[in-house]
Amino acid sequence: MKHLLNLLAAIALLVWGTHLVRTGILRVFGANLRHVLSRSIGNRFTAALSGLGVTALVQSSTATSLIVSSFVGQGLIALPLALAVMLGADIGTSLMAVVFSFDLSWLSPLFIFTGVVLFISRQTTNVGRFGRVLIGLGLMLLALRLVTDSTAVLTSNAAVKALLGTLSSDLLLEITVGAVLAVVSYSSLAIVLLTATLAASGVIPLDVALGLVLGANLGSGLLAMLTTARSAIEVRQVPLGNFLFKLLGVAAAAPFVGLWLRHVRPFLGEAATTVVLFHLMFNVLVGLVGLVFITWTQVVARWVEKLLPRPAKGGATGGRPHHLDPTALSTPSLAISCAAREALHQADVVESMLIGMLEIMRHNDLRLAEDLRKMDDTVDELYSAIKYYLTKISREALGEEESRRWTDIISFTINMEQIGDIIERVLIDIEDKKIKPGRNFSEAGMAEICELHQRLLDNLRLGMSVFLNGNVRDAKKLLEEKARFRDLERAYANTHLGRLSDRTMQSMETSSLHIDLISDLKRINSHICSIAYPILDSAGALVPNRLRQSAFSDSVSR
Repeated sequence: MKHLLNLLAAIALLVWGTHLVRTGILRVFGANLRHVLSRSIGNRFTAALSGLGVTALVQSSTATSLIVSSFVGQGLIALPLALAVMLGADIGTSLMAVVFSFDLSWLSPLFIFTGVVLFISRQTTNVGRFGRVLIGLGLMLLALRLVTDSTAVLTSNAAVKALLGTLSSDLLLEITVGAVLAVVSYSSLAIVLLTATLAASGVIPLDVALGLVLGANLGSGLLAMLTTARSAIEVRQVPLGNFLFKLLGVAAAAPFVGLWLRHVRPFLGEAATTVVLFHLMFNVLVGLVGLVFITWTQVVARWVEKLLPRPAKGGATGGRPHHLDPTALSTPSLAISCAAREALHQADVVESMLIGMLEIMRHNDLRLAEDLRKMDDTVDELYSAIKYYLTKISREALGEEESRRWTDIISFTINMEQIGDIIERVLIDIEDKKIKPGRNFSEAGMAEICELHQRLLDNLRLGMSVFLNGNVRDAKKLLEEKARFRDLERAYANTHLGRLSDRTMQSMETSSLHIDLISDLKRINSHICSIAYPILDSAGALVPNRLRQSAFSDSVSR
């Protein structure tokens, strides 16, 4: 019993080491890995190479699948190119299995010692996160040695030998078991390495090991499908296409396992080498078929689009979050990007409310006013969804830049939510004080409101650009607009008082609404200009100068 527990603990350590390496690499290079993938998808060959390289680093084709799926969901790449990336990712996993099949146990203590020192001394930096990667690599190498030692003890037991002697090769059962193990362990790489070790120790026959390898390949594709099961249709298409490629590959390779053992096995040497090279050759052949014969990626893409057709555009979608992909939470940089895109969607809704507000003032449209008030509920729902999504991202997993971006998104969505609330209150005032009593602004007063509104709309669009691009020059321009807008609001308030002195009837009837309205527009502008503060602060541009003092005095006056 003790030896069996040792074996199970060694297997768990192997899976955990793989997890540490994957998450560590994603935390150190997450954003860069996304840039590599996004910039190297000009054709199917460069796409496959980028998938190979990223997966060799991350040691998980599932993680690569989640990143690429998000690209397809955002419309950044076409489905056939995404499938090419995944073909390269599978080859990358196979290459890492070959590397780990060599006797590298002597590196285990070095990696673990160095990794622990780096991680403890610099936890919150990339150096500390790289230490985490070294710890994972060391644990994987240690686990492989422990698996070998544990199986050697177990197989020397008479009862175990008798049990193993009753095993018969059932290829379908082996494929099923391999797939289940890959899903449960969340790593096909760990299962392939475990299978190679068990075969080298004589625990399982070689033909059984190859069946398990085919199953592990199938399981990795199934795992990605399960992980994205609750995502948007576009996101789920890539894992499904990759699974179909694996399924076709397994169906084509399974009948030739026996021939491969008879004719190729004698040239490969040890059993462990045979297993990992079979895994590599399988994925290389599947990749060559999919990449050289270009029609295959297109054919599989058409199959996927028939099985998972994209919803028709133009329907009412309400405020449902489109970009908050829960599968991206395991990749912090990707999750931050998803939250930023949804924040921009929230800002688009606010922009629509702002544009509609002027139409209501001009045409007294009560139905439009009701629709815009409902849009504020959408803004509130989006704010809650984005905030909840961000809280599920591990702050410890974020680098310094990503942590700042996390804060920027929270600040941006809060400002958009407050702008939506202000617009809703303005709409209620317009209904109660203008539309229902049948009053109208004076011609001069309406021109002033239109001027403020246009400036406000321009500033909102500039603020969205600042949030998206982080341009310091635009952020300074946005903050300068705060002072200009305040001066304009004061000037228009004085001119309105002048019209009251002249006894202009329309101005007298709408005086309270007019003053409140231009004050509310200034408040909205202040929230918009607040978008610039985090950008300027991170760039070191918020120093105690006239710009900062002006902004501060304005905030006090509010």
